[in-house]
Amino acid sequence: MSDVLETVATVLGILFVLLTVAALLVWFERRLLAVWQLRAGPNRLGPLGIFQTVADTIKLITKEDWIPPFADHVVFVIAPAIVMVTVLMAFAVVPFAPGLEIVELDVGLLFFLGMSSLGVYSVVLAGWSSNSKYSLIGGVRAAAQMLAYEVFMGLSLMGVVIQAGSFSLERIVEAQAGLWYCVPQVLGLLVFATAGIAETRRLPFDLPEAESELIAGYHAEYSGMKFGMFYVGEYLGITLVSAMVVTLFFGGWLGPWLPPVVWFALKTFVLLCGFVLLRATLPRPRFDQLMAFGWKVMLPLALLNLVVTGAFVVGWA
Repeated sequence: MSDVLETVATVLGILFVLLTVAALLVWFERRLLAVWQLRAGPNRLGPLGIFQTVADTIKLITKEDWIPPFADHVVFVIAPAIVMVTVLMAFAVVPFAPGLEIVELDVGLLFFLGMSSLGVYSVVLAGWSSNSKYSLIGGVRAAAQMLAYEVFMGLSLMGVVIQAGSFSLERIVEAQAGLWYCVPQVLGLLVFATAGIAETRRLPFDLPEAESELIAGYHAEYSGMKFGMFYVGEYLGITLVSAMVVTLFFGGWLGPWLPPVVWFALKTFVLLCGFVLLRATLPRPRFDQLMAFGWKVMLPLALLNLVVTGAFVVGWA
């Protein structure tokens, strides 16, 4: 009984922290973008505008939860829930510290890749069920983009698996005690980080929701908390990708002096700042440029990293 209560407490605690982080990221991104672009940012509600997120949440809750009469009602409602469920399920295998995870799986890395693959159903179903041409184009773009970059994401991690000799995320972290994999797996890191940005549909890879072309893309017909679920899912997604980059390439919780969970949080925070910096600096490419970059640049780099790592491990052994 005590084990069950401990598991429930861990699940609720991690869920509370993740949702709080997602809410704070909305405010943090606006403030950091303002700093980098030399403007004010939110500064009216509360100290440094920190209550702006609270105001946005109240607005979303009180807005009319409208479903277009021409939409497929059942699928339209289910679509935003899928992105939340898949992202939160993926967090179940992330080791925040030794023993601090919801479940330890020997195939934790495969579970993460599986959950991230299921996320494509959310945007595709949202675009299709809206029965709108702009939403449909956004959904098709998202399907092509996410499925393509999912291939590169998986291949980029095979070098880490070869070196660690395990799909367990906790064992991968422990294997980095002597040297973080960001050094020998620098190509894998670049490919995985790029694929992670494309998977989360963040700038400069936000083609499925490009407002200058598609109004809002796959969620153009959504309002109220359904739109809010897409919004929160995006910030949970970039937090998940940052946490996985830390786990796989930057030693996870490893570090001197400070508690392990603090090291994990600090590393993840630095990577989240990198996500915001990309949004502040890089322009959006055309969709054909995005796909060409994936198949002509990312795929060869991922395969090269896999071949070199395999040859090194076999030769060293």
